[in-house]
Amino acid sequence: MPTPENTKRILVLGIGNILWADEGFGVRVVEQFHCRYAVPGNVTMLDGGTQGLYLVNFLEEADCLIAFDAIDYGLAPGHLKLVRDEEVPKFTGAKKVSLHQTGFQEVLSAADLLGRCPRELALIGCQPLDLEDWGGPLTAPVRTQIAPAIELACELLAQWGSPAKLRTAPLPESERLLANDIDHAKYERRARPI
Repeated sequence: MPTPENTKRILVLGIGNILWADEGFGVRVVEQFHCRYAVPGNVTMLDGGTQGLYLVNFLEEADCLIAFDAIDYGLAPGHLKLVRDEEVPKFTGAKKVSLHQTGFQEVLSAADLLGRCPRELALIGCQPLDLEDWGGPLTAPVRTQIAPAIELACELLAQWGSPAKLRTAPLPESERLLANDIDHAKYERRARPI
């Protein structure tokens, strides 16, 4: 277990837009991660959504970053890939839905310019199948990568001395990252009636 002197401040961040099918991958992973696992006090779980440059403040406070996102690696849909440290900026130029949206690459660059970028970076990306279905759910190949993405993040947290632990009781709704019927189960039930 980390001691106060060597505790790294870790940010676990999901980015993306849940309104554009697989673009919501990062948000859905961090949402499920938070529901399933308890993390030590030095770990912050954040739904970064499409906050763009507002995320710089969170990056400035972190020593280590785990980011989940839909990334076009040019691979088969649903392929999960982990990239680390100096490789991360090469893969963060994800598709922007509007001209007003800031890509995560710009967020990392801004934090770096301020001299406050996390020292250790990990990007857990999933190759999307569909980024055009407005209001649609995650596609099957992407949805099946939520649990493996969480497992990768758990391995990283353990390496950084801050292991996650499975929750022994369900997380109360008041403590969830997403509310107002935009959590994964309620949103997808509404998007695609069963």
